[in-house]
Amino acid sequence: MEHSSEVLLELFLMFAGGKLLAEIFERLRQPGVLGELLAGVLLGPSLLNLVHTNELTLGIAEVGAVFLLFTVGLETKPRDLLEVGWTAVAVGVSGVVVPFILGLWYMKFSGHSTVESIFVGAAMVATSVGITARVLADLGALSTRAARVILAAAVLDDILGLLVLAVVSSLSTGQVHYAQLLTVAAEAVVFALLMIFFGSRVIGRFQPHVEKLRAQNSAFILSIILCLGLSLASVYIGMAAIVGAFLSGLALADHSERWKLHENAHPLSEFLAPFFFVILGVQVNVRSFANPGLIGLASIICVLAIVGKLVGCGLGCLRLGFKDALRVGIGMIPRGEVGLIVAGVGLTLHTISDAVYSIVLVMSIVTTLVAPPFLRIVMPLPRTAELAPSEATSPDEGRSPGVPTGK
Repeated sequence: MEHSSEVLLELFLMFAGGKLLAEIFERLRQPGVLGELLAGVLLGPSLLNLVHTNELTLGIAEVGAVFLLFTVGLETKPRDLLEVGWTAVAVGVSGVVVPFILGLWYMKFSGHSTVESIFVGAAMVATSVGITARVLADLGALSTRAARVILAAAVLDDILGLLVLAVVSSLSTGQVHYAQLLTVAAEAVVFALLMIFFGSRVIGRFQPHVEKLRAQNSAFILSIILCLGLSLASVYIGMAAIVGAFLSGLALADHSERWKLHENAHPLSEFLAPFFFVILGVQVNVRSFANPGLIGLASIICVLAIVGKLVGCGLGCLRLGFKDALRVGIGMIPRGEVGLIVAGVGLTLHTISDAVYSIVLVMSIVTTLVAPPFLRIVMPLPRTAELAPSEATSPDEGRSPGVPTGK
């Protein structure tokens, strides 16, 4: 009973505190996700010490991220991603190369070992799409061209980031397993392409059978099974679970309105997603900012991490115009939990010092906090959201089909 009360207290504080500060930030015309992150910092071990990271809280946070990306996928049609396919590839590749080179160069320049420098570069490669997706959803901007480029590039980023991390981990042990790398890369690419090209068609084949099931909300139940199953498949392949969750929502997007999937999934995401953002904040150690030398080094890494994504991802889609290039660059800035995962691997392998781990930690948190308010400034409001070229030239020009009405 005592253990149960402690668990319930932590969950109560995380949800209530996160939602309270989210409401305050919304009233200040800032993204609510910043309030949830700040709630985690306040409740975490370095300040009030009321909430801790353990197997349960981390698990709930992971599930929250899974359902957040699942609902984002439900609002993203496969054909929308295919329309920005090559642009997203350019954004993903340049958004990996530029930050990696900047991080590697500066760490070597400041006197760190090659392996530590490579680990910092690898941490700067990642993109945490959960933060950006939440802000885009709150703004009703998921249908914009920039949002579609960000989501497609983030899937590619996860695959490329996976390969970079695998190479770096291999280097730390003294050898690189090329066959294993190629196998993992092939599995990840095939998995993503199958879901984008054929996922919706396969589900369409089963549509009559699903609608004959007698269980209440049978389509929604099956969608949750698919979400969890593909999230698990992503983990087995080596990608983040949220990629599988996003791809499952993507496969169901064409059937979402008929089966009222978004209507049913949105409350679930509203309940679980705050735990993910609060736990990100809980992992911030405020005391790590006390070292003046560390702060200086971390500040430069943060600037390079922001500039790397702005320049790399922005150049990748410059042909869409400066405004969209800026939106995509800002949307790809957050490193969030992905950067922390890379740093954690380095710490576990004993190839980076506590100081370098703290630098990556600060970089992950700063980039996560910086992106939402700027994204809110540069993204168009739902009424004036820019349509993709194919939508802008459609016969029904007066209807603005690509602009959500607000859910």
